[in-house]
Amino acid sequence: MTNDSTAPLVVGLAGCGTVGSGLLRVLAENGDLIRERTGRDIRIKSVLVRNPSRVRAAPLPEGARLVTDAALLTDDPETDVVVELMGGIDAPRILIDRALEHGKHIVTANKALLAEDGAGLFRKAAEKGLALLYEASVAGGIPIVQTLKESLAGNRIRSLVGILNGTSNYILSEMTSNGLDFETALAQAQEQGFAEADPTLDIDGHDAAHKLVLLIRLAYGVEYPYAELPIQGIRGLSELDINFAREFGYRIKLLGQVNEVDGRLEAGVFPTLVRHTFLLARVGGAYNAVRVEGNAVGSLFLHGRGAGDLPTASAVMGDLLAVARGARPNNTGFVRQVPERARILPPEEARSCYYVRVMVRDAPGVLRDLAGAMAAEGISLAQIIQKPEERCGVPLVFMTHEASARAMDAALRQAADAGLLRTPAVYYRILG
Repeated sequence: MTNDSTAPLVVGLAGCGTVGSGLLRVLAENGDLIRERTGRDIRIKSVLVRNPSRVRAAPLPEGARLVTDAALLTDDPETDVVVELMGGIDAPRILIDRALEHGKHIVTANKALLAEDGAGLFRKAAEKGLALLYEASVAGGIPIVQTLKESLAGNRIRSLVGILNGTSNYILSEMTSNGLDFETALAQAQEQGFAEADPTLDIDGHDAAHKLVLLIRLAYGVEYPYAELPIQGIRGLSELDINFAREFGYRIKLLGQVNEVDGRLEAGVFPTLVRHTFLLARVGGAYNAVRVEGNAVGSLFLHGRGAGDLPTASAVMGDLLAVARGARPNNTGFVRQVPERARILPPEEARSCYYVRVMVRDAPGVLRDLAGAMAAEGISLAQIIQKPEERCGVPLVFMTHEASARAMDAALRQAADAGLLRTPAVYYRILG
């Protein structure tokens, strides 16, 4: 490992799939620009793969070698930086830990590892004065990590809300724009390469939740444990609700959001109704977007491709250039590398306006009794629409004034216990 600021930055690349191949392409196409910006070359020395005989989407740079032994990256005295693009948690954690032990800077796109089990790695990087950079872990090519660590460092962040998963956004966009049902839109996302064969992490909200944990850490300097984050995905979301939301002037988006309420953080990942005039409502396809509110800067909106080979490789390259310039490590944006636990607002105390859809019998008094169940919990109704009978009952849709999650749960449980509902109620937050 060299300290010469003009010598090539030597990189060991762990993983050469979609993003790894994209990184090789960016290096090949933009090498001259990289030299102009940093005064040095970036040289890939070793590429760790499981199957060396597999055909790669991009050719290896001249002089690079395929290896199957991780120690040839982590222990190599010539290597300055290990770029981890393997995916998963256990194997990458072992690789990154060993690389840090041997004095290597780290660049990773591994949101799951850093969100669920990153504390020890950040601690070790700080102890050794090494960079542990992860711009590519959140929102693909959107530079939200750097924005929170550097550009907005002088702000108190009031709130952050974002579309953090392109697969879910693509599905919801197709359901909204083209009238597809959930299963058809999911199958189309898989055919287009936007969704994995097993889409669980995306459609159940866990991918967005990993990213939100990292953004909370960057924005507030505290740890909101992933295991305690409320998460609701879009699995099985009905086109009926997509259409009703449109009638009220909203679009349904899967949002990760956090805001400060009297010194405590209220956060989670939820399907949410967003007024159609808001920029977030207009983000279509597999794109991501983040809206940040700072006390000094006001509101900022960042939008771009949230995944894919070249956008994510662009984020990886930005981190590599920071290392190449010899920037002082600023891994978390705060002096404290292992943050203290967040003061968390209990999810049941969170307040929001709600969209509620229930399927009921077409009988006198049902609407009165439902409104009574809401009123009993202090929930005020803003709008009500009733639609013609469907196979499983008459749809009644309510838009409420602000209420707590506890009150909403109690009101709907009371309605169900009274036998008013033909199917379980569907209810989503409305973005204020």
